Formats: sequence, structure tokens, C-alpha cells
Amino acid sequence: MSIIEKALDKNRARPDKARIETSTQEAEQASAPKVPRSREAHIDFAWLRKQGIVVPGEGRTSAAEEFRMMKRPLLNNAFGRHTAMKVPKGRLIMVTSALPGEGKTFTSTNLALSIAMEVDRTVLLVDSDVARPAIPRTMGFQADRGLMDVLTDPNLDIPDVLLRTNVEGLTVLPAGRPHGRSTEILASDAMMRLIDDLHERYDDRIILFDSPPLLATSEPGVLAHHMGQVVMVVDADTTPASSVERAMDQLQSCDVVLSMLNRAAPSPGMGYAGGYYYGGRDHEMDAREQA
Repeated sequence: MSIIEKALDKNRARPDKARIETSTQEAEQASAPKVPRSREAHIDFAWLRKQGIVVPGEGRTSAAEEFRMMKRPLLNNAFGRHTAMKVPKGRLIMVTSALPGEGKTFTSTNLALSIAMEVDRTVLLVDSDVARPAIPRTMGFQADRGLMDVLTDPNLDIPDVLLRTNVEGLTVLPAGRPHGRSTEILASDAMMRLIDDLHERYDDRIILFDSPPLLATSEPGVLAHHMGQVVMVVDADTTPASSVERAMDQLQSCDVVLSMLNRAAPSPGMGYAGGYYYGGRDHEMDAREQA
């Protein structure tokens, strides 16, 4: 058992204003109701392929098989056939890591694309790493407004900043424009209301948060309190065990923590991803793909 494994075991739609005839432009703007207008983002499949990310419709690649296995316990927890098997708020999933550069955005993107391929499920991928947003760049498109804008501008609603993609079943909520008080905003009541709103809108949707690293900022520790499940990504080669332990300490409020070893060497007889390890409240997952 590696030092990392020991450490883990220890902690086991922009609205369009309706035109209303009034005598002045000011009255028109004040009285015009909002009607959701769809916004779209085109995911660059060639760019995904270049990064080793799952490309929808490309068959049984090793990466696709790894993330099929990884998503299954998450979906089972979120949509258990029997009510007693479901994790409370199990459709709210946060992907994080202890330190930057461990592959959390790579994992978030692959999981989102894999979940979107489910026949009867959809997924909303939220870029909540507002200091270092990476989802648009990873998927090969550009985005301006997003999470921070809807939290700070009372004239914006969630549909104003959502991006439909060319992958059926996948919607993206970008991080939005930088804000000097991003930490406080992500820990605010407004953020908690937004999370609840996202959770209540569609009962077939997974809401997947690409979160900042736990030891780099305080936001993910706050977000974890409101998640049903957390995926903790650990670089099997470089992450110190002490960092894993400190990060896991911040996740004590979450009943379901799934730990994933990224860049782990394959073990004999353990298939594409090195298999799953179950222990206590944690599920451990291995992945050999690069971030």
C-alpha cells in the first residue's frame, strides 16, 4: 500500500426583453419582462482528443472505459433505484484536490462528458474555480459571463449565463468575470441559494462543480458542506501524504467522499483504471490519464 493510499485510508437559459410599447425608453426598460434566450458554446472535439479527454461517440477507448467505471458509483448514489439507497443531495458533486495541478479539471471534464452520454441523465458542469477558471480552455471555447456575474448582478438570472453545448445533455456554467471578493461571494448565502436552485430545477440532472484545490483557498471547504458527494483527486506520484490528510480533514462534513488516484501505475488484473477500493465512507478510484 502506497503512502498516498495509507493517507486516504486514514481519513477515509441571456434573457431577451419583450418589447412593450410605452411613451419613453425608461418606462420600456423598467416594465419589460425577461424571456430566456439560449446561449451556446461549441466544444472542440479535436482539442479534447489532443488532451486525451473523452470524445463523445468515439467508442470504447481506454479513457472512456475508465470514466464509465468512475461515474457508476456517483450515479448510483445520486439515482439509487430505492429511496433508501440515494445519498441526500447526491446529484450535487464537487471535484477537488489538495493542491493545484493534480488533474481535477481533467477529471471534471471527463466525468461530465461521460455522464452526458447516459441515455436518461443530463449534467451541468459548473466552473467554480473562479480564481483560475479552466473549463472553457479545456473544452476549447471562450466564455465571458458566468457564476460570479449571476451572484453579483441582481439583473442576471441563472439562464442568462448558462451555455448549451454541442454535446447533447451537457450544459456549462462558466466561472464568469473575476471579482476581488470572490472568496466571500462563493461562501455567501447567495451562492447557497444558487446551489439549491440548480439542484431543484431538474431531477434528472447531475450538477458537477470543478472546485478550487482545498489547500489553496477556503471556498471548497465551504462548498463541501452543501454537496452530496465529493471526488478528491490525488496525484499518485507527487502529492505529499500530509497534504492529503489536511485536505481530507476539510471534508468531514460530507458523508460520501470518493478519492481518485490520478497518474497511478496500473496493477495486475485491475482493468483499465486499476480498479476501485471501498472502505468506510470513501471509494478510491485510480486513473492513469494525464491532467
